[in-house]
Amino acid sequence: MGVSGSGKTTIGEKLAERLGWRYEDGDTFHPKGNVAKMSAGHPLTDEDRWPWLRAIAAEIDRLCAAHEPAVIGCSALKRDYRDILVHGRSDVRIVYLAGTQELIADRLAHRKGHFMPAGLLKSQFETLQPPGADENPITVSIDASVDAVVDDIVRQLKPAAMGRSEPGRNRA
Repeated sequence: MGVSGSGKTTIGEKLAERLGWRYEDGDTFHPKGNVAKMSAGHPLTDEDRWPWLRAIAAEIDRLCAAHEPAVIGCSALKRDYRDILVHGRSDVRIVYLAGTQELIADRLAHRKGHFMPAGLLKSQFETLQPPGADENPITVSIDASVDAVVDDIVRQLKPAAMGRSEPGRNRA
């Protein structure tokens, strides 16, 4: 989870590869209307987000039931959004990709071909509610190389996985 430009896709794909898991980009679950709205430079409202979050939550439930570990990249900026996605599951972990607005703005300025315009970054930071300790997040700074960020996530994820042999545990 994190704001646009925090590296959800890049880090998520590399993490999934490292773990031997599947990667799903949460953006693919957006209704066409959401993509059009964001492409036009308009921030989404909560009402826009609910169907999108419910679709991702349904996919998480499906993956858990099938014991298919996966990494799903999703902004999940508010606690309410994460509650929909995780809804009390102990086998789903939130990974928060934390970075400054300046660092992420610089990254967005160099990004090509994404529907989310850099102009919406301010609204994302205004919406962002970093996960609390009670959400048991893995928090990593994105001010490092992709490999270093993934190493940090894996290091924090491993202790949670120790002693659990049940398939499909510890999705990130």
